[in-house]
Amino acid sequence: MSPVTTNLPTSYPLVVASIFSIVLVVQWQMTLVVQAREKAGIPYPQLYAEKAEQMASVDAMLFNCVQRAHQNTLENVPPMVLSTLISAIRYPKVAAIGCGIWSFSRVFYTMGYSTGEINERYPGFISSIYVQLLMSILAGKVVLDLITAGV
Repeated sequence: MSPVTTNLPTSYPLVVASIFSIVLVVQWQMTLVVQAREKAGIPYPQLYAEKAEQMASVDAMLFNCVQRAHQNTLENVPPMVLSTLISAIRYPKVAAIGCGIWSFSRVFYTMGYSTGEINERYPGFISSIYVQLLMSILAGKVVLDLITAGV
């Protein structure tokens, strides 16, 4: 097997910046979780407020909402980052824009979820899921193109 050499597109720094935006979103969410944990009095290592705690305290319920927004984002970061990196091999600007929109959507998802009104999370959630799906399809196309090109 011979080594593969590739040149990154000149717009690849946009891809790196868009992925870095995910780091900023996750760190912001971590700050919200810590603040909500302290306000609700939920001790470490307890991941969520128990049902009884949540029923007895609005702050505990809000902590669960913020924590869930953060956890859901963490669950979706690996496929989003991988889809972005793979897509960027052939479509760096589209990949950067898609990843940036995903990050921006996750901010709105978190802000909506953090209100305690569960339905407020949907605009950010739905937009991030659609972007993630489109990025996965685009990454799949790039993989298929690479395979059929013999790389």
